[in-house]
Amino acid sequence: MNCSNKLVQPLSSIQEEALELLGWPELCQHLAGFASTTMGRQSLLRLSLPANLSRSQCLQQETRELLERDQQLEGGLDFRGVVDLNPLVECCCKGGIATGEALLGVATTMAAVRKLRHQLNDPQQQPVTTACLARLQGLHQLEHRLNHCLEEGGHVADRASSALAVVRHQLGQLRLELRQQLHGLLRRHQAVLQDTIISSRHGRAVLALKAGAMDQLPGLVHDSSTSGNTLFVEPQALVPLGNRIRDLEAQERQEEEQVLRQLSQLVADDAHHLLDTRAALLQLDMALARGHYGVAMGGIQPDFLETSLKTDEAGNAVGATQEPILLRQLRHPLLVWQQQQAGGAEVVPVDVQVRPRQRVVAITGPNTGGKTVVLKSLGLALLMARAGLPVLCAGPARLPWAELVLADIGDEQSLQQNLSTFSGHIKRLARILEAIEASPAAHTNGVVLLDELGAGTDPSEGSALAIALLRHMADRVRLTMATTHCSALKALKYEDDRFENASVAFDEATMAPTYQLQWGIPGRSNALAIAQRLGLEPAVLNQARALLKPQQAGEVSSIISGLEQQRQQQEATTATAAALLARTEQLHAQVLSHWQRQQRDMAQRQQQRQQQLENAIQAAQQEVARIIRILRQGPPDGEQARRAGQRLKALKQDWRLQSAIAPDPSRQLPHPQGWSPHVGMRVRLRRLGKAAEVLDVKDNGRMLELRCGPMRLQAPVDDVESLNGDEPHHAAPPVQVTHRQPLAPGPEVRCAANTLDLRGFRLHEAESAVADQLSRANGPIWVIHGIGTGRLKRGLRDWLKTTDQMERFHDAEPGDGGMGCTVVWPCR
Repeated sequence: MNCSNKLVQPLSSIQEEALELLGWPELCQHLAGFASTTMGRQSLLRLSLPANLSRSQCLQQETRELLERDQQLEGGLDFRGVVDLNPLVECCCKGGIATGEALLGVATTMAAVRKLRHQLNDPQQQPVTTACLARLQGLHQLEHRLNHCLEEGGHVADRASSALAVVRHQLGQLRLELRQQLHGLLRRHQAVLQDTIISSRHGRAVLALKAGAMDQLPGLVHDSSTSGNTLFVEPQALVPLGNRIRDLEAQERQEEEQVLRQLSQLVADDAHHLLDTRAALLQLDMALARGHYGVAMGGIQPDFLETSLKTDEAGNAVGATQEPILLRQLRHPLLVWQQQQAGGAEVVPVDVQVRPRQRVVAITGPNTGGKTVVLKSLGLALLMARAGLPVLCAGPARLPWAELVLADIGDEQSLQQNLSTFSGHIKRLARILEAIEASPAAHTNGVVLLDELGAGTDPSEGSALAIALLRHMADRVRLTMATTHCSALKALKYEDDRFENASVAFDEATMAPTYQLQWGIPGRSNALAIAQRLGLEPAVLNQARALLKPQQAGEVSSIISGLEQQRQQQEATTATAAALLARTEQLHAQVLSHWQRQQRDMAQRQQQRQQQLENAIQAAQQEVARIIRILRQGPPDGEQARRAGQRLKALKQDWRLQSAIAPDPSRQLPHPQGWSPHVGMRVRLRRLGKAAEVLDVKDNGRMLELRCGPMRLQAPVDDVESLNGDEPHHAAPPVQVTHRQPLAPGPEVRCAANTLDLRGFRLHEAESAVADQLSRANGPIWVIHGIGTGRLKRGLRDWLKTTDQMERFHDAEPGDGGMGCTVVWPCR
């Protein structure tokens, strides 16, 4: 995969403003919490966007590889010991002297590099990550030198310099001598001392002497207590020894500084390699943080749509992606975070599906119905995919690489700038149009999100302006999604196939929005219903309904209401048909399983009978050989001949009995004269092993219509036998029967119908939900339990081992949740 050197796209002010409106900075704060290093957290807080598609694909591949490897390793990838080398290298390159603690951080970072290289070096499974490892410089000599010279905490070791070792040895002896003399003075002058503790003032050892006793213990006063009753005195006899210690301490600092200067110079000499190592470690840490964020939020890796640009005769761009934009069960990441961290309301997912030809989607529906959330969810999904993050979807995620994501969301009213709400929107729209005109690639990778288009002014003029603006956008950007209450925008779909309608659903029974997104039909604002729910005076509502003109808003509302009723009826019919089909498939699977089990039992019994026959033949052969040997031993008398004849007759009788039990399949015996089936006869259906009643005889006796329990079926006459086991007789030639393949037991790919999200459930609630799903499943189910503390996962798996509804279970594939999801196969 080719990664361009141009990594970051500089953003214009309108693009920066769009990021703020969509909540990108807040998402980056959440993402930074998953970083393993300080430099990773700082970089993720100001996460930049790649400048091209190839770089975004590299980031997605890095995220996928790092997460898979982290899940494979016991304890995960280890970034312990990694520090930010940039400040240290900058200081050393300027001739500065680094502290021992900072220099020791280089050694711990090099140790972490060795461990990561060992954990990640796999060119076959992790090509992108392995290529990044090539930038990690081991610098073993520098690491060895730092570990030799520095001890824990950054303290310079005695072994770092012979001169330093000599000075410290002398210091140790002098300090011991000073301590011994001080203890002697404490014993001799205990009466004039306030306490028997040796203190230190300004680096000198002192005794706490009572004021007025200076003549009994002369010395240098370095400090006094607040009350003045205590003087901290260095005894005069110990001053020369203290001076010698101070001189040696100065020499020690000079030697330590010399060692640190040499080590700092070594760091400066390897500055280039250290900075490359830092960049590679930062890249790996950010990729792993993106993967951990995706697992915690339940995201999946997106696929970017391939773009193909065509032009018309005038040179204008007229073509783009040949695949639809598809986001199944898309969720808003900030709302999901709020739900997980603060126990907020459950996030209702939406499906986004935009066909290649479509350029504008108008979302209508009531206020507080979730229209703005749809805009922000789509905008954040585009930004997350571009930045290498998983997208919060439950199914496939296919979307374009968006270089431009521009948004006009929120109220731009400003008293300081003398702007009304409408004026603020118009100023922002003007800046959006300028950015589009300045970007030659906007037609293939530009997305514009507009909230409450046409609001804030006269409805007629606002609708006209909104229509003109959307038509202008349809010619210039890949996708424009706008929320609006203008009824005129709902008709654009029927005039131009580049337009599409969508709406947020509203439950008239509860007078509340459902936050679900419906495609293909416009929505009603339901202003009167919402006003009624919020307690507006009934008289006002009745008058408002009377003022609605049937030929205008009332007529449109009735049409939309009829479409919604048809949609609900179709959904109910579809659900009933799906349930019936599932039940039919389940019954078919049960019947097929029973028939297969009977076939296996019959084959096993036949094998046992064949083995018994072979054993009998072998025993008979041995008995005959024994009789022959007896007869050959000498002239047989009459009694021997009589016994031999009786034994041979017994063997013949045993042979006939064994042949009747297990006939030789190699012998071609003629079928005896059998029976002919007729209506009302009871026969046995061989493939099911059950009795059946003949309802009709067809095709000159070749086909029979049977009733077996509640089932009616047709079978060739050769597939039945009498209740006594006799073969049927018919003169017709054999008929070729085509066996239809059985229905598949169920889908073996993850979809919304076979996925259970149990995060936040108690164990008994999770067990009940899984048991209910297993009772209705005809294929594998994906159980999302997350990682967390692992208690829910362990409890569920312990319970699964005890239930007879389950055949087996295992961790899901990394793209379907990995260790945070378990795939359970029901018993067939």
